[in-house]
This record gives sequence, structure tokens and C-alpha cells, in this order.
Amino acid sequence: MSNEVAGGSHRAAPVHTDPEEVSVLTALSAVSDPVRITLIRELAGSADWTRSCGSFDVPVGKAALSHHFSVLRGAGLVEQRDEGARRVNRLRREEFEERFPGLLALLLREDGVGEAR
Repeated sequence: MSNEVAGGSHRAAPVHTDPEEVSVLTALSAVSDPVRITLIRELAGSADWTRSCGSFDVPVGKAALSHHFSVLRGAGLVEQRDEGARRVNRLRREEFEERFPGLLALLLREDGVGEAR
């Protein structure tokens, strides 16, 4: 059976991980990459559901960007939904903060403490 629909290809809905199911090692691994830190910081400065995946200023191709978002979803940091042809994003700030108090605040500090060097 084909995944084709109405003249285009159908992509599977993103799978999300509840932050309560995320280990501290998974969370730390997800935030250890400079590209993912950039994605988190840009999402933190944007209203929920206003940023499509292609709107981020990061130095990676489409496949790598998709991987980075997958890692962030798997760590419970990002939620995504499809709006037509666009996939839009939301930082799961409250849920992640409840699971890992203070970690997101450290990542968002402007002095760069905790930033990969």
C-alpha cells in the first residue's frame, strides 16, 4: 500500500516523548550539541507554533536538521505538528522544567555558561 495522498507524499506524524520518561543522560545528550542549543534558544524566543523547521538559522542541511529535531523530540524538549506543508514547533518549556528543574534556564543564559565550546 502506498503512502501517497492527493498528489503528494504523506509523512508520518512526529512521535513525541513525555519528558517524564526521559533520563537525565538523554536530556544532557540532547542539549550537548551547538546546533540543538541554537534551536532551543530560537524557539525560546518565539511564540509557540510560529516557527517552521526551515526557519532556523543553523549551518546544517535538511536531513541533519530533521535529525536534530528528532533528538529534541526524543528528549521531551520540542513538540511538533503539521500545518499543511509546514511542520511547526513548540518548546515544551513547562513540561521540561518540571522534569529537569533549572536545566533549560541554564541553556538559555545569555552569558554562555553551559554552552558547548
